[in-house]
Amino acid sequence: MAMIALPRLSVPRFGMGGLRAMLGARYVGLGAAAALLVAALAGLAMLLGPMTARTPHMKISLAGALAHAPVGWREALAPASGALSITEDIVRLSDRPFGPLAGITWNGGASEKPAAGALPTAPLPGLYAPGPGGPLPIISADGRTPFDGYKRPFVANAKPKIALIIGGLGLNARATRTAIESLPPEVTLSFAPYAEGLQGWIDEARAHGHEVLLETPMEPLDYPDNDPGPYTLMADGSPPEIVKKLEWVLSRATGYYGLTNYLGSRFLANAAAYQAFAGAAAGRGLGFIDDGSGARQTGGGLPRASAERVIDDQLSQAAIDQQLLALESGALQRGQALGAGFAYPVTLDKVAHWAGTLSDRGFQLTPASALATRR
Repeated sequence: MAMIALPRLSVPRFGMGGLRAMLGARYVGLGAAAALLVAALAGLAMLLGPMTARTPHMKISLAGALAHAPVGWREALAPASGALSITEDIVRLSDRPFGPLAGITWNGGASEKPAAGALPTAPLPGLYAPGPGGPLPIISADGRTPFDGYKRPFVANAKPKIALIIGGLGLNARATRTAIESLPPEVTLSFAPYAEGLQGWIDEARAHGHEVLLETPMEPLDYPDNDPGPYTLMADGSPPEIVKKLEWVLSRATGYYGLTNYLGSRFLANAAAYQAFAGAAAGRGLGFIDDGSGARQTGGGLPRASAERVIDDQLSQAAIDQQLLALESGALQRGQALGAGFAYPVTLDKVAHWAGTLSDRGFQLTPASALATRR
């Protein structure tokens, strides 16, 4: 795949400030420039000749242009650090930003239609607001929360419920696409905040019916030997430090109904650190579902659930089969069970086959949000 970097755009040269002042809208100037850019790229695509259908052959980085946009626009459009993908039948933003660029497509003048069963396209009106690093989730004026707005709808039947979260998504394109396309929509997907093109992946997951969690890096017991990255929430961090790092994670994308931990055995064992995290998440209307690997702290006033087992601690087909059977046994005993796993090829293959026959065996595959309770 060829990579073509756009020259850095000079805002005065494009008259963006004057256009914005003339039309009196914060994003109109950027939207007009983007429309011209998309039109130019469409013409370029036609000059390039036929391309393989639905396979991106060229990506054009917008990072240089956004770096020189006015501060208010650049911050609000922080997720637009992705690229434009040009294919034979569509020109679209592969990491769609917010505001006037949201949903721009090119397909003979028509936009792509969502698949049957797709969840609503994010962001939903009233559930986000500009933050220092990008859009942040908020509780709407009428009290609606991102948890309720972005979770997958669910109606229980009389069968025992089993929920499963598959995490580590967004870092490996092949594994991420396999999880999105091969797993039933009731399987909850969680994405790493450091993933490139994160918003595009979340959009695609929701288009296939999957509800989404965002992974929050948290300090493990063996830190710094095991380092979850620069925005790790530290157990000894002050509440303002924890909230500041959390807001960076939250600003990476939209469309998630809650958070899950990435590592975090030391952080989750610290009650004060957890309360600072939980209070900030609850204030933004989010839930928290942990993978069961750390202390199961409660409180904070947000919807909570904990996985009772990680199904692929041992990467073998036989071990994963045993863990899935244990989830079924737990659901029979307690009426519900929640498991977690990672996007390993063997995990995705086993889960896809297991989930396909779960209803026949007397269970209901359930989104993880349906097992979360406020505590």
